[in-house]
Amino acid sequence: MNVARFFRMATNRKIMEGVFAVNKPVGMSSYQVIRDCQSVFNPSNLFAPLLAQEKAVRDKEAQHQKRRRRGAKRELQIKIGHGGTLDPLACGVLILGVGKGTKSLQNFLLCKKTYETVVVFGASTDTYDRVGRIIKKGDYDGLSREQVETALETFRGKFKQMPPLYSSLKMDGKPLYEYAREGKPIPREIETRDVEVTELELTEWYEPGTHNHRWPTEEAEQTEKDLVGSVWRVAKKQQDGEEEPAKMTAEQETEETKALADYQSKKREAEERVDELVREEDKPSKKRKIERKQEEQRAKGAEPMMSGALGELPAGKGSNLIPPPPSPDTPFPWEGKGPPAAKIRMTVTSGFYVRSLCHDLGEKLGCGAMMAELCRSQQGQFAVGGDNCLEYSDLLKGEDVWGPKVDSMLDSWNGVPPRKARSLSPAPALAPAPVIEAEAEVEAEASTSTEAAAPEVAEEKASIAA
Repeated sequence: MNVARFFRMATNRKIMEGVFAVNKPVGMSSYQVIRDCQSVFNPSNLFAPLLAQEKAVRDKEAQHQKRRRRGAKRELQIKIGHGGTLDPLACGVLILGVGKGTKSLQNFLLCKKTYETVVVFGASTDTYDRVGRIIKKGDYDGLSREQVETALETFRGKFKQMPPLYSSLKMDGKPLYEYAREGKPIPREIETRDVEVTELELTEWYEPGTHNHRWPTEEAEQTEKDLVGSVWRVAKKQQDGEEEPAKMTAEQETEETKALADYQSKKREAEERVDELVREEDKPSKKRKIERKQEEQRAKGAEPMMSGALGELPAGKGSNLIPPPPSPDTPFPWEGKGPPAAKIRMTVTSGFYVRSLCHDLGEKLGCGAMMAELCRSQQGQFAVGGDNCLEYSDLLKGEDVWGPKVDSMLDSWNGVPPRKARSLSPAPALAPAPVIEAEAEVEAEASTSTEAAAPEVAEEKASIAA
């Protein structure tokens, strides 16, 4: 059966659109999850009607409309977006919109979120987490759970928080972390932001020598230490009410807007050029790769995987961005038992930086601290382990596994009553839809020059790949 007839038959089936969540793994960018979902959804039976609908719309477009589509936008694929960037260091809830569901993603940017983080004491880094470079170390001898719980009291309720220097915030159209990397002074002071913590609890305490969390081994350059130190001093004065943040004049605001627009335009053009190059290199069919893998398994006498299972997805440029934790037999970067650590759970409003809380907690205690782990356990009505949150690993197991789950999640979003699960295995007479590469990356404004440096929360914007 040819592709045209496949699309005609697909139009007679239900079109699946809506919102669900994926439990993002550590080390992967939010947009890489979108790319992986597209590579799995594009050739699926579940989303064939949605592709058929999009094809019908495009067939009716005028020639000038078709010419406006360039590069990846000409490719027919599932439209997917996310409802707020999640740090590569973090795992947990990543809300995804499919088709018309992408229009609802903005609703999730301002909702409350629940995070669980592990804080390791005794040192501070430039990125406020375990993958940065050490700025300073402090004395943690005698630090107790009671002292930490007392210090946490000052972080409950509403207060002013300064974003990390390596956040996505920009000044004069340039990300703050670039000033630090280049050793240049920041043009003006960074404004603190009003945030709110509605729930905050220390759930686990790890005594020295009882955990495997580490500091990084690399230290920052002295120029960066000086710059970060000056920013921290300003932050402390602002948080203590001793100094008001500098306000921009009308002329500065105009310059800021223009510079930011120019920066985003150049960044987008560069990303499109890079993705075009990557796409040219990735021309070999994914279907052929899967067939080759199955042939190798048969040759070895291995058990065949279930229908549609991929075994593993090709590693994209947004994968493996974070080094894994060291093995327990790796030497520790300290003498003796080392510092204590703590697991903290919090529910916060939009715009809150978990890594800033970890860093500021260390400053409050006088010993320094950094974020070692982060999990977004809930965002709005979506929660890890819930009926509307898909495990990322299910994508690797084939449509017979992820298909009924995503089907049920999208039905639930659209208010369709639950029904008996049905098989989504391809019908024998239907030829599979072509596998199509994902579109060029269009990250939320929370992204930085490298995906690994993106913060967990930062003026989040919904990001959509069509």
